Amino acid sequence: QVQLVESGGGLVQAGGSLRLSCAASGGTLTWLNMGWFRQTPGKDRDFVATISRSGGSTYYADSVKGRFTISRDNAKNTVYLQMNSLKSEDTAVYYCAGAGGIGVVTTGRVEYWGKGTLVTVSS
Repeated sequence: QVQLVESGGGLVQAGGSLRLSCAASGGTLTWLNMGWFRQTPGKDRDFVATISRSGGSTYYADSVKGRFTISRDNAKNTVYLQMNSLKSEDTAVYYCAGAGGIGVVTTGRVEYWGKGTLVTVSS
């Protein structure tokens, strides 16, 4: 089955940028709708962004719209999250996720989760 591994997290100053990557192994992610989610201690895992199989459709949480961009390169079996104008509120563990079927990737229908990568934004 598909395994997802996130990378690119780290410490960044407010206003800075960071790009997260999600690499898939064990199979192609071409058939999967992909998404990014984030979670802070004691809170639910929140939706950040999702992208369709072909990359033709994207959807973002209001909190990141205009600052974050999700993209995918199916030839490289990789999904990205470009994060710009980072705020302290963006601090969280970011998770890559994949789901088949149709439509937006939601926590309830995720089939594959990555293990997460920590993003810390200092102010």
